[in-house]
Amino acid sequence: MPKGATETTTLKVGDPAPDFTLKAHGNRTISLSDYRGKNVFIAFYPLDWTPV
Repeated sequence: MPKGATETTTLKVGDPAPDFTLKAHGNRTISLSDYRGKNVFIAFYPLDWTPV
């Protein structure tokens, strides 16, 4: 396994999501655990000017 890589597992409906941290707008970082106990919707959207 490459350095820094982690093993992944498949989640099933009802499984708790693993915690993760992402870079966010405004040079911030957010973690899923910051929203524990709240409903969360996660969407990944390519920037408008990218050729996707």
